[in-house]
Amino acid sequence: MDIIDELNRARRELLDGKRKTIVLRRRYDAEVEDVWDACTDADRLGRWFLPVTGDLRLGGTYQLRGNAGGEILRCEPPRLLKITWLYGPDPGFSEVEVHLSAQDGGTLLELRHEAEVPPEMWSEFGPGSVGVGWDLSLLGLGRHLSGGVPIDDDTYHETGEGRRFITASSAAWGQAHLAAGAPAGEVDAAVARTTAFYAPEQADR
Repeated sequence: MDIIDELNRARRELLDGKRKTIVLRRRYDAEVEDVWDACTDADRLGRWFLPVTGDLRLGGTYQLRGNAGGEILRCEPPRLLKITWLYGPDPGFSEVEVHLSAQDGGTLLELRHEAEVPPEMWSEFGPGSVGVGWDLSLLGLGRHLSGGVPIDDDTYHETGEGRRFITASSAAWGQAHLAAGAPAGEVDAAVARTTAFYAPEQADR
């Protein structure tokens, strides 16, 4: 399948208020229990997302290697997972919810990431600052569930396929930003900066 077709399997939405909420919805050809296990089992998470450590139960804490950590706020197998998503010395409010439901013989996954974003970061990157990363994660989950080749997070942005996916994802989040009422000029600039961040131009070798 063409990588842009893969990107278009997901639907994106921005809820723009004092707190910013990005919403991703994507259907997978897998049973709800399988998708839940892929999203909550430490061994499987390490195969398509990031290695995770911690006390992985309700009220426990987790830490993704080199990335976010936090507390498990709600865990209702196999339908709902809610966690704090904290990264950096002063992360502020940031929570992620994953909802799973049966749809057309497969599973509809809805991911909501709500956060307090510093105004300067939002004006520079917009929703693509986290949206592109979540798009890449849902792509990785899809490959995992279908038995495909995992994404190499360190080099995917250097491949032609990776650059096409990242560029299209950044543009898709720009469209969600526009739909939420942002000025076109601000969106265009944010999309360009987000694309350059996730897929920087490679120096001549």
